[in-house]
Amino acid sequence: MVVNGDEALLRIALENLIGNAWKFTGQQADAKITVGAKAGDTEVEIHVSDNGVGFDMSYADQLFGPFQRAHSPDEFEGAGIGLATVQRVAHRHRGRAWAHGRPGLGATFHIAIPTETDHE
Repeated sequence: MVVNGDEALLRIALENLIGNAWKFTGQQADAKITVGAKAGDTEVEIHVSDNGVGFDMSYADQLFGPFQRAHSPDEFEGAGIGLATVQRVAHRHRGRAWAHGRPGLGATFHIAIPTETDHE
């Protein structure tokens, strides 16, 4: 996948997405995580999917807020800032971040970065 942008920030975003997938599939005997990208005319969309615990879509808008969690800290450790960081990286590049999930069926997290190289 090729994305134009700040390499360090994009690496942090991807590490957070993959780290979340790893964390939330930890209880699966047959854990599966996929990473992919799709280039469109105006943006490159990166997605990370897993077959982990998933989440209720009624929480989807809250997931990217700092310290917002779909699962209790007793279930899964973490500070609740990883997805907020992903969204900040997306916005820094004039992009967007979103997620889809279903309880018990996994989740897919997306970050889309415009193909334009101006990300200041």
